[in-house]
Amino acid sequence: MQRELRLQVPRVTCTALVTLLLWTGSMRAQSSAPGPDATPAGRDVVDEAGRTVRIPQPVQRIVSLAPSLTETIYALDLQDRLVGDKDYCDYPDDAQKKTKVGGAINPNLEQIAALRPDLVLVTKSLNRYDTVRALDSLGIPAFATDPHTVDEIISSTERLAEILGAPESGNALALDLEHHLSDLKQRLAAYPLRRVLFVVWAEPLISIGKDTFIADALRRAGAISIVDSAQGWPQVNLEEVVKLQPEYLVFATGHGETGARDIDIFPSLPGWRLLDAVRNRRFAVISDAVNRPAPRIVSAIEDLARQLHPEAFVEIPPKSERPSTNLAPSATNREIPSHEACACAH
Repeated sequence: MQRELRLQVPRVTCTALVTLLLWTGSMRAQSSAPGPDATPAGRDVVDEAGRTVRIPQPVQRIVSLAPSLTETIYALDLQDRLVGDKDYCDYPDDAQKKTKVGGAINPNLEQIAALRPDLVLVTKSLNRYDTVRALDSLGIPAFATDPHTVDEIISSTERLAEILGAPESGNALALDLEHHLSDLKQRLAAYPLRRVLFVVWAEPLISIGKDTFIADALRRAGAISIVDSAQGWPQVNLEEVVKLQPEYLVFATGHGETGARDIDIFPSLPGWRLLDAVRNRRFAVISDAVNRPAPRIVSAIEDLARQLHPEAFVEIPPKSERPSTNLAPSATNREIPSHEACACAH
């Protein structure tokens, strides 16, 4: 009897397809206006969904309705201002201690209002526009983010920091992330892209579209998805995957999970055993940070790059640590061929 495969779908994907249409048609006609009790000490900004939002100054109390935004608040060291977040905000661990205000689709508006937030943070891909309008009717401003690339994640983080009155933190974090990505780019410059299949869900098989921030993250890690689709989360025919023969299968695991149990199932599944990557166990397992448009995605990119291109991370020792050149060649000081270095790295 065929065993059940229990791969975790990124929770953002469960609602993204539903919420995108709700936002798209409504943004052109409406913008967020200040409530009747809005304080004069406010600032008008245009969010990433194109809405004009009046944000009180300073922002001292924040509610986050997306795990990525909760992570970003912590990355900016502004967690003391976070008074509430959604049920599945699980990283870092301290975020689980915050007051929970429900899910992304139907948050508890009464509970949000009771927290007296200066600002509610939402994402266009996850939260419903109906929620934003309901908050607006309560006089609670909501700022939406909508990054589609790794660069946009960094710039969105930097802008959010500026809006929240912490531009120095945003600038420092952006520079650090860009430094890591620049170093990674140099390391991988000499190596061809690995052809991979990013598995969001196995049955039915769902992967990522070419225009998603996850696809961009793969490219940054020295990989390219074999799925060339304009859809965000396309369903893929396994027979077509077998024809394309990806070099690696890439999986994201939830916070605190290992993913090993799920991977062990693949060789026994019909169709999957026809993949060379499955027969040779060429699996790359990274954290679910890759599923969230937040600063931590850079660490997931680095982790994936190390698994796909270990040879790029074989460090050359400083000259002071190298064997002396006046010694005769021996088995202990001969240069290791590149293919052997790769094997050692594995």
